[in-house]
Amino acid sequence: MESVTLDALDRRLIHALQLDGRLPFSRIAAAVGVPERTVARRYHRLRSRLALRVVGLVDGRRTGMLDWIVRVRCAPEAVETLAVLLARRDDTSWIAPLVGGTELTCMIRTPPPGDDGRRPFFEQLARTAGVREVGAACVLRPVAGVGGWAGRMGALGKAEQRLLLPDRPAPADPTTPSAPEDQTDPSAPADPADPTEAVPVLSPADSALLRALSQDGRADLGRLASASGCSESTVRRRIGQLRDSGVLAFEVEIDPALFGYPIEALLWLDVPPAGLRAVAEALAGHQQVAFAALTTGPSSVFVMVECRSVSGLHAYVTDELAALRGITRIESAVTQRRTKRAGPLPATLAEKRAGAPSGRAAAQ
Repeated sequence: MESVTLDALDRRLIHALQLDGRLPFSRIAAAVGVPERTVARRYHRLRSRLALRVVGLVDGRRTGMLDWIVRVRCAPEAVETLAVLLARRDDTSWIAPLVGGTELTCMIRTPPPGDDGRRPFFEQLARTAGVREVGAACVLRPVAGVGGWAGRMGALGKAEQRLLLPDRPAPADPTTPSAPEDQTDPSAPADPADPTEAVPVLSPADSALLRALSQDGRADLGRLASASGCSESTVRRRIGQLRDSGVLAFEVEIDPALFGYPIEALLWLDVPPAGLRAVAEALAGHQQVAFAALTTGPSSVFVMVECRSVSGLHAYVTDELAALRGITRIESAVTQRRTKRAGPLPATLAEKRAGAPSGRAAAQ
């Protein structure tokens, strides 16, 4: 990636895209008071340098899928190969080797457990050359970071945001404990995609449309129509329906280091059930938290934080987290880099990594 520095207009553009990844450049330009061609040029400059990408994401909870946070301990010589193999898969995201050289983490999406005649992914992974131990925690409920990391959403004033926010109401999400209307217990595993409720049926055209949006959330209607085999009017209408139902959302991929947060850490918190609500509500309001979720496994809360420095990470743990009642233990690790973020690898990066050493099992 070429060296990139963000200025005030870049940050306002990124904030606008996090509000709605498919906002027309004309609407952004009108809100921030610059010509439309200037906004378009800024976006294409950042995207061409692989600094910025808008991707369409499917909420697995609303389609009957499960998300897992996976920790893989492996031989030092296997870390890079394994990271590339996992990055090539369509069902992985947020892949990060950790500082130390013997562990990586990622998120994987799978169907619910069942006997479908195939070897489970986790068993495949455990049999991969160089892998020594695999741990998987199922995401029960996201509690912070849904809708974007707060650290990149401070460039626009409230008046500008009102001009930019989409007209459609946001889908109700009772998994966010900080929402005033949320009266559910965040420690409970029930959510709006509970198997007892109707799960949306996605047609082959829907699946093709969602795949195209995962590669480029701002792809024009012509490209999306070609990818899905539908008319442009059908594509426009279906995107709106999928967004209104909560199945589809848009995420801005950008390195937090460009905002002055070069230190990313992963935290695993031990919290007894009685303390989960208070901890979840507090995490949702922390500026440093990019994502947090209640999970299965030895630790009940997983947190991803972005910090300006190691001393900033220390201050966050010893001041803000230490002030929360209920946390009995914290395990932390610093990421080395991101091999993959939310969406599929951009074609330019995939080509560069196509010559990576081959491996068994995890590539299948």
